[in-house]
Amino acid sequence: MMSALWIAACGLLLLSSSSGVEGIGVNYGMIANNLPSPDKVIALCRARNITDVRLFHPDTAVLAALRGSGLGVVLGTLNEDLARLASDASFAASWVQSYVQPFAAGGAVRFRYVTAGNEVIPGDLAALVLPAMRNLESALQGAGLGGVAVTTAVSTAVLGTSYPPSQGAFSEAALPWFGPIASYLASRSTPLLVNVYPYFAYAADPASVPLDYALLQSASAAAVTDGGVAYTNMFDAIVDAVHAALGRVAASGAVDVVVSETGWPSGGGGAGASVENAAAYVNNVVRHVGSGRGTPRRPGRAVEAFVFAMFNENQKPEGVEQHFGLFEPDMTEVYHVDFTAAGSSA
Repeated sequence: MMSALWIAACGLLLLSSSSGVEGIGVNYGMIANNLPSPDKVIALCRARNITDVRLFHPDTAVLAALRGSGLGVVLGTLNEDLARLASDASFAASWVQSYVQPFAAGGAVRFRYVTAGNEVIPGDLAALVLPAMRNLESALQGAGLGGVAVTTAVSTAVLGTSYPPSQGAFSEAALPWFGPIASYLASRSTPLLVNVYPYFAYAADPASVPLDYALLQSASAAAVTDGGVAYTNMFDAIVDAVHAALGRVAASGAVDVVVSETGWPSGGGGAGASVENAAAYVNNVVRHVGSGRGTPRRPGRAVEAFVFAMFNENQKPEGVEQHFGLFEPDMTEVYHVDFTAAGSSA
């Protein structure tokens, strides 16, 4: 039965998109008109033991606030800039000179990755991703910043098969782009960034998907058995399905996965969207990822994750999309997350 409901849930999930332990990061989204100033946000991150932030696009005020913070930074490009980044090396160089070089000078901002596009594979912009990655890499090297890796972020819509996890494979629409991208990433020991949302699988079919399995509850019994390997939570199963898919287009284990987004809404009217469930999910992810135990397919290989998102954002679409934040815009907690628990088990 679990096989059938996993297939049903992941079929709906695929259509949804919204190294050691580096730490637990957060996505610093800014689709709102009432957020605190960047210096206050960065101070809040540091006070709460958040080690890394992901920015969806360059914002010079935020980048300035990050100077001297010690936070690791994942910096995204706007999807609408991909065409110029892919076709015009001088534009890529200008982008790096404007948004990376001045802030990286003297190690003031610790850039970890630059991501060319977010969730554009599969789609009309997919062909632009690798050329943009190459131009950005050349621009970073030209600026003396060759240590900043270039990658891209994708949703689970790239998967055509996800059950069982060992049979994970890219969809026909995504596959043409992933052979070259995986080869590029493997040759540079750079991870692929993947947005992982068990919530959307649960919300699509709450009658069939066990809530504990989606929430990473420690009491959850093994819900999926795959070749003798037991999965007790959907987070690991999704991550391992991506690993399996990558292993079909590159040497097995050659490309690591960073979970660039994961979260659970605290409201908005969706199935299972509650403060209690959001608190359970995010705290369980923090403990599970921070334990360094890895996934059933890759035990002992720590998974890095970025929680979505820092704030509830009032200019996102109405409903659950406005309720993924850890904090309200006035910086009060929506619910408490113990980022210091990253070393304990879950």
